[in-house]
Amino acid sequence: MMMILSTPTISPPSSPPLSRFTCTPQCCRPHLRRSSSSNSPFPFTGRRISRPALRRSSSNTQVIHHSTEEQPPPATILTAVRSIYNDITILETPTSRILLLDSTHSIHSIINKEEKNKWTDSYWDEFATLPAIVPDGPIAIFGLGGGTAADLMLHLWPSLYIEGWEIDEILIHKSREFLGLSELEKCGRLKVRIGDALSANASVPGGYAGIVVDLFSDGRILPELEEVETWVEMKEKLMQNGRIMVNCGGVCVEEVNKGCLDWEKNYALRAMKKAFDGEELNWKIMAENKGANFLGLTGDLPDLSTWSSALPDELSYSVHQWRRIC
Repeated sequence: MMMILSTPTISPPSSPPLSRFTCTPQCCRPHLRRSSSSNSPFPFTGRRISRPALRRSSSNTQVIHHSTEEQPPPATILTAVRSIYNDITILETPTSRILLLDSTHSIHSIINKEEKNKWTDSYWDEFATLPAIVPDGPIAIFGLGGGTAADLMLHLWPSLYIEGWEIDEILIHKSREFLGLSELEKCGRLKVRIGDALSANASVPGGYAGIVVDLFSDGRILPELEEVETWVEMKEKLMQNGRIMVNCGGVCVEEVNKGCLDWEKNYALRAMKKAFDGEELNWKIMAENKGANFLGLTGDLPDLSTWSSALPDELSYSVHQWRRIC
């Protein structure tokens, strides 16, 4: 059943837990999902923010000052609220606005202010490559967040029609106010859908040409994405020759320490492999400085040279890292 949210009364936290901005999320193992300890050195949802030192500015706005030698520019808190799904914090730096979610304060969206330098150097850029290898038709983003993937896709492919599914209505309101989501909606190429992306309602007649999946909670990939049935049901939402591209999160720290970064160490990819039995499935892992996230891509491995040539220089190299799962 589709989950439509009403807007609850929210009391903004008196002091957001800013000292926990360092993202050290959980590993993917199901039996560790509820642990309060933090085992993995890699953020599942993007890059990490280093631990800040804080002070109060004269305007009573909290400003983050990093105590590293290279002194990155300070980040101002634009809003910090709590919904029934998330702790939501949006920061502003001189070059970007950043969405942090949950008690882990993982980065879920980055909107760069410079139109000519919109790329994030993380997995959102990978999502923007998907339209080049799918049929004409609507693209779905399951887990819209602050709209980074939609922003990059429409920057590169302005004629796309995108449906962005997000379960947290408060997050959408704040993204419209602070992250430019309303501007994407005004152009008529993005339709925001409030509801459960894994419900039967998250579909269109004839199917989606492509589906981007970026579903996390409390710094962890949704447990449903580690279940075979989820992917069997999602396949039914695609048109013929459509594809799914997925942020699959990471692996447990003990596997990292052993150097075991094969796709089989990722539980979401293992579930996808079973669901797409007899069909091709592809994977890659982002570099450690880009989050070390595993990504999955359904369908035959595209001709990588053709795919690369359809993309700007900033993205053309990365598609050559995709490999088939045998």
